[in-house]
Amino acid sequence: MTTDQVRVGRRTIQLSRTDKVLFPDDGLTKGDLVSYYETVAPQMVPYLKRRPLSLERFPDGIGGQRVFQQTVPRYFPGWIETASVKRVGGAGNVKHAVVGSTAALVYLANQACITPHAWLSRADRPKNPDQLIFDLDPPGDDFPAARRAALDVHQLLTELGLPSLVKTTGGKGLHVHVLLDRTADFDQVREFAKGVAQVLVARDRKRYTTEQRIAKREGRLYLDIMRNAYGQTAVPPYAVRARSKAPVATPLDWNELDDRRLRGDRFTIRTVPRRLDQDGDPWHAASHRGRSLTRPRRQLNELLTETEALKA
Repeated sequence: MTTDQVRVGRRTIQLSRTDKVLFPDDGLTKGDLVSYYETVAPQMVPYLKRRPLSLERFPDGIGGQRVFQQTVPRYFPGWIETASVKRVGGAGNVKHAVVGSTAALVYLANQACITPHAWLSRADRPKNPDQLIFDLDPPGDDFPAARRAALDVHQLLTELGLPSLVKTTGGKGLHVHVLLDRTADFDQVREFAKGVAQVLVARDRKRYTTEQRIAKREGRLYLDIMRNAYGQTAVPPYAVRARSKAPVATPLDWNELDDRRLRGDRFTIRTVPRRLDQDGDPWHAASHRGRSLTRPRRQLNELLTETEALKA
């Protein structure tokens, strides 16, 4: 990208230092990052709308200082949407950036925001999430363990009557998402996720654990449900990660987990646009109607009771 400005919809965005290398091992520049986010915006923006964001910025590239920014800087233009929400664990509010357009996503990329991290709730009802996430963190580099865990989570959620979605994280593991109708608050959602994890551990204690301390996991995959809390964030679909090769958190079809070549960082800033052009967004065809946890919670409680009876 050689121009110093770009026209995006009704906005003209002044770009700066587009030749700045952000990924030194791969020669990827800020201009490449801007172009990527402009390309994937039609698929990505719907997953970001009305969500408070925390911005992971690397003004000097991924080898330089990391800036994790929650509060919107004063110099941001007025057309960038914002959301003022209660501070986590403190008094007062924090004004977060919100992406509702391609122009906003491009503007953040020009600020060297490699990864926007999104809340699991939307700004109008921040205490009521519209998604639940299981973060499947495999031991070491054992991605097949994450793939197996995702399928086991998917099967159990199906038993409970809940559709689920899966994506790579751009890191080691996978995220499994459940879309919710926002009737439950974060405490209720996290308690439900905890129960699902407990059933999975009871079904296969050699493979799974809910132990947060690495030293006590003993080579088992950690079923992480801790993102399901007020103010916590997750990497949204199509976000770039600040790692070598610029891997991208990428939505999958469930049948893609059968591919032995799959890894959490398989898809990158260079390959995702072509994947979208050829195959579209795998989540687009899924029902995006959020589900209630009322009936699944009753079924889960029955499974937990059975689990306790087997232990007795």
